[in-house]
Amino acid sequence: MSMPFYVAPEQLMKDRADYARKGIARGRSVVVLHFADGILFVAENRSQALHKVSEIYDRIGFAAVGRYNEFENLRTAGIRYADLRGYSYDRTDVTGRGLANAYAQLLGTIFSSGGEKPYEVEIVVAELGTEHASDQIYRLTYDGSVNDEDDFAVMGGSAEAIAETVREGYRPGLGLTEAIRLAVRALGSDQGSGAPARELGVESLEVAVLDRTRALPRKFRRIRGDRLAEQLNAPASAEPVQAATTPEPVAGQTPPADTEDQ
Repeated sequence: MSMPFYVAPEQLMKDRADYARKGIARGRSVVVLHFADGILFVAENRSQALHKVSEIYDRIGFAAVGRYNEFENLRTAGIRYADLRGYSYDRTDVTGRGLANAYAQLLGTIFSSGGEKPYEVEIVVAELGTEHASDQIYRLTYDGSVNDEDDFAVMGGSAEAIAETVREGYRPGLGLTEAIRLAVRALGSDQGSGAPARELGVESLEVAVLDRTRALPRKFRRIRGDRLAEQLNAPASAEPVQAATTPEPVAGQTPPADTEDQ
C-alpha cells in the first residue's frame, strides 16, 4: 500500500511565496510617488504596447510588475469593478480603498488555494484626492497583503535599493520635473554598491501622472516622447513642463499580445 503524500501547510505556503517572489524579482521596477500636483508613475518598460501603468477610473491609477498576462487580468477586472460600481451607485463611490480591498480578496484567494499557482505580481492602486493629504497609494503583494504607503512605493526586483535612493532624494512638494528625475535616477541606481548607475532614456521609460490641476474628470495622462525628453533634460531649477495629454484607450481594451513582463 502506498503512503499518502503530505506537505505541512507552513511549508506549502512558504514554497508558494518563494515561487511568487522569484517571478516578481525578474520584473523591471516601478516607482510611484507623490508630487506637488498629484501622483507620478514611472516604470522601466521598453515596450510601447504592453503597459505597466494604466488608468482604472477617473481619479484612480494602476501600476504593476511581474507576469504580464496575470496583472493584465487584474487590471481589466478592476475596470469592470469600477464601471459597475460607478454605474450602479455614483462615480464618487468608486474609491482606491474599495478597489484595493477587492484586489486583496482575489489575490489572497488565489494564493491560499491549492489548485493553482499564485499570481507572480505586485501592484499599486493610487487614488488622487482633492488635496495632497487625501491622496492614497496602496501596494498589494502576491498573497493579498495591503500596505498603505505614505510618500512613495517601489515594486520589482531591485525594490530595496531603488527605494533607498528615492528616500534620500524625496521631499514633500516636489515639482513634476524634480519628481520624474528622482524616479528615473532611482530606477537606474539598482546596479549594486559601487556600480555606476544606468542611464535610462525616453525609449526605456513609461511615465504617467494623476494630475490634480487637470480640469477634466479623468485625471490620468501619459507623458511621453518630446515632452518626456524635456522633463528629463530640464535644469533642476526649471519650472515643471506641462505634461502632454494622450487619450487612453477605451476601458477594458487589452493589448493583442500576451507575454511575460521582464
